[in-house]
Amino acid sequence: MSSQEIPEENLPAEQGAAHGTVEIAEDPFADPGLPAHKPRIQDIDERAAKRSERAVAFLFTLSMLATIGFIASYVTFPVDKIVFIWPFGHVSALNFSLGMTLGVALFCIGAGAVHWARTLMSDVEIADERHPIAAPAEVKAKVMADFAAGAEESAIGRRKLIRTTMFGALAMVPLAGVMLLRDLGPLPEKKLRTTLWAKGKQLINMNTNEPLRPEDIVVGSLTFAKPEGLEEDAHDFQKEIAKAALMIVRLQPEDIKDKRELEWSHEGVVAYSKICTHVGCPISLYEQQTHHVLCPCHQSTFDLSDGARVIFGPAGHALPQLRIGVNAEGNLEALGDFEEPVGPSFWERG
Repeated sequence: MSSQEIPEENLPAEQGAAHGTVEIAEDPFADPGLPAHKPRIQDIDERAAKRSERAVAFLFTLSMLATIGFIASYVTFPVDKIVFIWPFGHVSALNFSLGMTLGVALFCIGAGAVHWARTLMSDVEIADERHPIAAPAEVKAKVMADFAAGAEESAIGRRKLIRTTMFGALAMVPLAGVMLLRDLGPLPEKKLRTTLWAKGKQLINMNTNEPLRPEDIVVGSLTFAKPEGLEEDAHDFQKEIAKAALMIVRLQPEDIKDKRELEWSHEGVVAYSKICTHVGCPISLYEQQTHHVLCPCHQSTFDLSDGARVIFGPAGHALPQLRIGVNAEGNLEALGDFEEPVGPSFWERG
């Protein structure tokens, strides 16, 4: 059968086009429009709206309680406390409580906002044409009008319970971040002003680990000492020796120029902090003819015969002196702690 004998309705589209019978397909990009708006139960039943309002307020209130729990956990749990929590196993009580409370606080704010938007705010679909970035005056007026209408439709003015609890939750969540600022470092308290030296503590030779006696200190020598009871294998040894390290020198009493230095010495034996008052380097160089000690880091020089005052270099003040005496066994002992903080100057001195 030839193509001329095939009925026209059975011909391919191209063949039909040749005979001037092209069919126009339906536009696949036609705007289908917006579906008919269906009101929610909260739109027609005020009791349902009240239930949604209470649910949102409950979530915001729960967020506030979780934030309070975050702060309480931060203050209550020590850093090294480990607890068993199924199914997580052994975890840090502090980390677990902080993570749970902060997570609940943030989740409840988000869940409350979503529930508020889904059940109480207006859900009417609005179509708007795109416009140039530089909006004319009438568009700006429309935007402000839309904003006012949105604020009205959100019911934030009428739903005082939601508004109050939302503001409370948003105001309290940042407190969690403020509490984290404490981890910038431990609170110094009075730790910078005190050392392990106390009345009755013997001066222990750093080399022999034996108590020092006055006759052990000869004129012209430099001896280093630590407080009685401080052992090198202690976990806090480095921290404590950095404040309590002591250097002991014996001078002729007539060579001591400072009156208080003479009163706080024992038969010419004087004890001063070994920690330089510039940046905290250990002082280890002694000139027996001049009675000067020199810091090897920045060459700050102190006169041990004149209250350890600074005679050269960047150090800001004299070395603190430790008042010493002799106990019943004839060993050198401290008669108290340093009367001022040892080491570099810090802001509390001002």
